[in-house]
Amino acid sequence: MKLIIAVVQDQDSNRLSKALVDHNFRATKLATTGGFLKSGNTTFMIGTEDIRVDRALQIIKDNCKSRDQLVAPVSPMGGNADSFVPYPVEVEVGGATVFVLPIEQYMHF
Repeated sequence: MKLIIAVVQDQDSNRLSKALVDHNFRATKLATTGGFLKSGNTTFMIGTEDIRVDRALQIIKDNCKSRDQLVAPVSPMGGNADSFVPYPVEVEVGGATVFVLPIEQYMHF
């Protein structure tokens, strides 16, 4: 048995949730916040048999796309303002961060 923990951007959350249900995966969704951009994420916890891990990972990959986004920089507080860029910067966001962990037991009541 494996526990798949997938952190995805909120924009991909509903699409991924539907795809997991369509392929008979049970998942728990948690609202989370990213540390880098302080933006909303959704964390999925999926318990599954070892032989279904690759299929679950493919579903996550197919439904969580990275994209470019403009982000307003935070002004430095007490730091060196010489390197501060006062206009929005384009960064790549999205995709998924996935952890696959072995578990000893999985129960559903």
